[in-house]
Amino acid sequence: MPIQSFAARAGSAVKAFAEASSDFLIQPTLRLGVTGLARSGKTVFTTALIHHLVESHALPAFAPAQEGRLRRARLVPQPDDDVPRFPFEEHYSALTEARLWPRSTDRISQFRLAIEYERAGSWRSGPGTLMLDVVDYPGEWLLDLALLEQSYTAWSRATIAGTRRAGRGEMAAPWLTMLKGLDPVGPLDEVVAERASAAFTAYLAALRAGPEMVATTPPGRFLMPGDLAGSPALTFAPLDSLPETIEPRTLAGLMERRFEAYKAKVVVPFFRDHFQRVDRQIVLVDVLAAVDAGPAALAELEEALDSVLLSLNIGRNTLLSRLFAPRADRIMFAATKADHLHQTSHDRLEALLRLLVSRAMRRTEAAGARVGTVALASVRATRETTIHDGDAVLRAVAGTPEAGETVGDELFDGKAEAAVFPGHLPVRPEAVLEGAVEPGSLRFPRFRPPVIKPDALERPGHLPQIRLDRAMQFLIGDKLT
Repeated sequence: MPIQSFAARAGSAVKAFAEASSDFLIQPTLRLGVTGLARSGKTVFTTALIHHLVESHALPAFAPAQEGRLRRARLVPQPDDDVPRFPFEEHYSALTEARLWPRSTDRISQFRLAIEYERAGSWRSGPGTLMLDVVDYPGEWLLDLALLEQSYTAWSRATIAGTRRAGRGEMAAPWLTMLKGLDPVGPLDEVVAERASAAFTAYLAALRAGPEMVATTPPGRFLMPGDLAGSPALTFAPLDSLPETIEPRTLAGLMERRFEAYKAKVVVPFFRDHFQRVDRQIVLVDVLAAVDAGPAALAELEEALDSVLLSLNIGRNTLLSRLFAPRADRIMFAATKADHLHQTSHDRLEALLRLLVSRAMRRTEAAGARVGTVALASVRATRETTIHDGDAVLRAVAGTPEAGETVGDELFDGKAEAAVFPGHLPVRPEAVLEGAVEPGSLRFPRFRPPVIKPDALERPGHLPQIRLDRAMQFLIGDKLT
């Protein structure tokens, strides 16, 4: 195991022991990680989770609420003073007042909920309180975890090889042209390193905006540098034709040193302080975007999810492991945006998700953790309807497409409602990977959030959802009994 990985895990264990001494042994606490790749709906999920717990709305699949045992949940000061607070109020206002989706997650954030409940007739009767700590962080950071096990040479080769994948040639051309003119064994040159890094970052940005936006190529912070913008740790790039031994005072030596600095200064702290401390994990996946992009995007999504799960410390917890090396003992994979499909296709969407994560699920279950899958919509933006096309009756969804969205030749203004037939997912999920769905043939316009009206007592209306309550039951329901 590389020194960085060992140090990260050791630091995580020490921190976990300190937390357990002050929190777990005094006040039951559960730490939930909300993760996922770009545009998978992490911010919306987290906002909806807080809303439904705080407002105590009807949640049929969430036992504490359905059985009337959920007394109240309230936001309280979070435990980590060096982590920004999740801006729930801002995101909720965007959803319900402006009817705009919250801005994408571009930094790590956290909140703590104190959930008061009645125990479910166990030997411990009476009220209880669970502290729920939820950590939300950018999906682009997830794939950085794989760098901990890679050398600069291996990463360079893998990244350059990735440009040969279908659909990437044009996006990679400007960077690859520059790459041909770089001499890895040439003299160390800061200006050359900056130009190479800028060209490589432009390639990463094109990847994110392209048809395979469901997955990303690390380093993730290149697209979200924050206060690290311009720092040497974010000023490097892959090089081709690397020598077997890299000399320090060469261009390759400079790039290798900065690559290692990125791991040590950026990836390891995130791994140690946040990712390795979770008790439960939800991994949100935009499967529909991958389906519409084609089999190559689905294959890349499958590879990315497997890479993410390899980084998790997964397994059944004991008292000692909880104190010294906490493990994520429940993992849920969630296919988001289920409201873009008629409910008759939801089981097909979940079956496709299970196929994509089947390899990771087997490994996770073998380690003793429980694994769940669900097709959900954290905030439901559509309702179900039918469309008559001659003698055919099509099962469709209706909602308000965002301004600028198109379906066929129709351009939407962001105000008018529309009924959309999204298309079909095959009954057999393997057929999607085999190319049964032609890229671009499905219709998934981006719908605006629904109109939310207060009730007769002027209390906030609830955000409609699809199976969010099922996800909540799997992730925290057993801790509220």
